Amino acid sequence: MGIEIERKYTVNEKVSDLIKQLPVGEEICQGYLNSTPERTVRVRIKGQKAYLTVKGKNQGIARAEFEYEIPIEDGRNLLPLCEPFCIEKIRYTFSLDNLIWELDVFQGAHKGLIIAELELDDADRDIKLPDWIEKEVSDDPRYYNSNLAKTAGLKI
Repeated sequence: MGIEIERKYTVNEKVSDLIKQLPVGEEICQGYLNSTPERTVRVRIKGQKAYLTVKGKNQGIARAEFEYEIPIEDGRNLLPLCEPFCIEKIRYTFSLDNLIWELDVFQGAHKGLIIAELELDDADRDIKLPDWIEKEVSDDPRYYNSNLAKTAGLKI
């Protein structure tokens, strides 16, 4: 069984300078076949690949996660079966202080929202946060992608 340990953060205006220095991001479109808190089932198209992901209920910042690459055509055919709204974002991935960071720059209904994510191997790991981090939102359900997909147009 896979375990995802993830921290999420909102960012401040200093992140704009960082984004300008990063290589081109990767476009992501994702929808949810099921978005209940006990289990989410996500379809994601990332670049020219597609994935089916099943996640369990959050236990703090950790939860069970199973992700499988699927044929791109299957991913394209599954997206219309998803709950009403899909998330569109550009993901920038980079290394900083021996950690892999992901910056999700949302498009569409959530344009302007930027979330920084950090996947860890230990929930108690000490992290030196960069100056472009505003606040941690790991436990705030408004920032879960599955909830963002339900709240197209909601201002956060």
